[in-house]
Amino acid sequence: MPKGKKAKGKKVAPAETGGQEGGLDRQTAPQLLKLAHKYRPETKQKKQRLLARVEKKAAGKGDVPTKRPPVLRAEVSTVTTLVENKKAQLVVIAHHVDPIELLVFLPALCQKMGVPYCIIKGKARVGRLVHRKTCTTVAFTQVNSEDKGALAKLVEAIRTNYNDRHDEIRRHWGGNVLDPKSVALIAKLEKAKAKELDTKLG
Repeated sequence: MPKGKKAKGKKVAPAETGGQEGGLDRQTAPQLLKLAHKYRPETKQKKQRLLARVEKKAAGKGDVPTKRPPVLRAEVSTVTTLVENKKAQLVVIAHHVDPIELLVFLPALCQKMGVPYCIIKGKARVGRLVHRKTCTTVAFTQVNSEDKGALAKLVEAIRTNYNDRHDEIRRHWGGNVLDPKSVALIAKLEKAKAKELDTKLG
């Protein structure tokens, strides 16, 4: 390393450190990923569903739209809209996001709207849930009846670890206490987003 230059550590989203550098604990994370995996967006299933619809129409049975199964919704703009409209049941955020401002407001927005959220290690990990190399955030909007109990248990644990500790968690970035300037920047961004949301909600 050249003299006089200081290595800059990469900022990561605020998370419960718990000896893991951020993200869900070792018990909750596998449960979340297991449930999320069941709601990956359609690929082959969508083609099969649409093909069956075409075949029925060709056979003279009428064009009956096939029911879309509930799937995870991805990306910041989509998830933000779902949270603002209270349609997200659980938001999952990747803890390595660059630039950090991209997602800095999302936990605050979830907190304001009463939507449970959690932070999980790795954009690639989140990306795999939606057939992508990386992804910054995904949201559950619906689950099948047989999974409602599992989702409710996850939400209960996540609310305790994240929503109920929001003020404490947001002061930490990747396990390190933020300096006052960074805390002020985050507060400013959150305030701006809250003001924008208030305007939308009238």
